[in-house]
Amino acid sequence: MSVHNDAPSSAKAKAFERHGLSDAQLIAMFRIMLAQRVLENRGFQLNRQGKIPFASASEGHEAVQAGAAMAFERGKDILVPYYRDLGLELGIGLTPYEVLLSLFARAADHSAGRQFPHHYANRTLGLHTISSVIAAQLPHAVGAAYALQYRKERGRAVLVTFGDGATSEGEWHESINFAAVHALPIVFLCENNEWAISTPLSKQTAQPDLYKRAEGYGIPGVMVDGMDAIACYAAVKEAMDRARCGGGPTLVEAKCYRFLSHTTDDDDRTYRSREEVVERRKSDPVPRFEALLAEGGILTAEDAQALKRSILDEANQATDRAESMPYPLPQDLYDNVYADGWQPWR
Repeated sequence: MSVHNDAPSSAKAKAFERHGLSDAQLIAMFRIMLAQRVLENRGFQLNRQGKIPFASASEGHEAVQAGAAMAFERGKDILVPYYRDLGLELGIGLTPYEVLLSLFARAADHSAGRQFPHHYANRTLGLHTISSVIAAQLPHAVGAAYALQYRKERGRAVLVTFGDGATSEGEWHESINFAAVHALPIVFLCENNEWAISTPLSKQTAQPDLYKRAEGYGIPGVMVDGMDAIACYAAVKEAMDRARCGGGPTLVEAKCYRFLSHTTDDDDRTYRSREEVVERRKSDPVPRFEALLAEGGILTAEDAQALKRSILDEANQATDRAESMPYPLPQDLYDNVYADGWQPWR
């Protein structure tokens, strides 16, 4: 696949605001978006085949996560995600093989096959493990940010993500308030897909612009088009730069949409119409970004097809390799649970 590092040679190429992103970075973002979609589909396929018990959906979140991942500084920042952040985790360095190890619950998984599917962790990457409890990751993220401040580790920040449903939880309010009072180096990224499982945003709050809540805590609030990967990058980068320099927290709301059911255990036809989903698919961020790169002379149709084939090949290889790995042993159940020995009573 060819990558253009200079300005597009085509006279017909359309210029667009790229916020300092190089051609190579833009193509890397597109790769993240494609990989997210392929691996998510693989999770649904494996579930329907009876090979894994569960998979969650993030179609419609690709632009938010690819943009945020590009604003994340590997080796410095800490990511505290939620269960719908496959693309963001891939974007900071998680591999398809690691994703499949988690889905198959194999012993070689970073959590030794113990975590719920899509609850990845990788200390080297700065990827914090999470709980499925809505908003439970927020106090942990704030604690990590407080630790950075306490240790005077400037130049680092925490990025914590959540859906619109989390903003209805007490932990969300308590976490933002604490972070604001102490001016912690943290960015709160709300991936507002308009649905808290089956509860629409209109049934959660009378104010649909969640970023406006930031004013009540005395911190900046920003709203961005969650279907625009470059806009998401710019918004998150500005907020992370501010946090790293001691400017305190920011609440970023990225308005997107969840195209699929909440998880493989959910049937979204019971609470929203097919017509609604079809209409929202018109703003699908993946073909939208592909078209932008094509119009900008950055990626040819042949390049795009080659990229899609390579991602599918990698996903297939990762699936076969992970599935062939052994499960954890029963006698290892208490390893890495207690600091001193394995006995629960110690």
